[in-house]
Amino acid sequence: MRAPCSAAAGDEPELVVMAEDGGMHGLATVVAYDPLWPQQFERLRGQVDVALAGVRHVTVHIGSTAVPGLAAKPIIDLDVVVADRAGVAAAIDALTAAGWRHEGDLGIPGREAFHPRPGEVYHHLYVVVDGGPAHRDHVDLRDFLRGHPAQSARYAALKRQLAPLLETDRTAYVQGKADLIAELLRQARRADLRPDP
Repeated sequence: MRAPCSAAAGDEPELVVMAEDGGMHGLATVVAYDPLWPQQFERLRGQVDVALAGVRHVTVHIGSTAVPGLAAKPIIDLDVVVADRAGVAAAIDALTAAGWRHEGDLGIPGREAFHPRPGEVYHHLYVVVDGGPAHRDHVDLRDFLRGHPAQSARYAALKRQLAPLLETDRTAYVQGKADLIAELLRQARRADLRPDP
């Protein structure tokens, strides 16, 4: 396994490579924001887009690594956004044929998850329908945190507090964030809310 590190200007960033981890997906740590994460996303998006050349879609950066300044697990999250359920089926077929392993919805309806190809840079890849609940949750939370640094800092503090659970109880880590995420999504969907100054 290689950990991400900063690269000199013009160098390719080093990415995280994960071996099979017995069902424990991703690195068990929360780290400070890395300005190389957008470049890592672009590299992964290129690979995904090649695999989906025959499928109408858009690949977007979601999750905490998509929010400048936000602490996160150093794992890039990507949504493949398709127009409808037929697009989901086509994307599943194409990604599976290209070597990603389809894992189903992992308990979140409307979000099809994939495990990276063997030997590939570790990442979280999802297929969602444009405007569907899973897509809206991903984008609304990302965009809200981008526009509200105080709330982003609050979310980062909670993640750091819960981070020890990543090594012992991932479910507890996720559940520990659930109430705050639900609150942030409610705020994100209030029409009268303005970005932080």
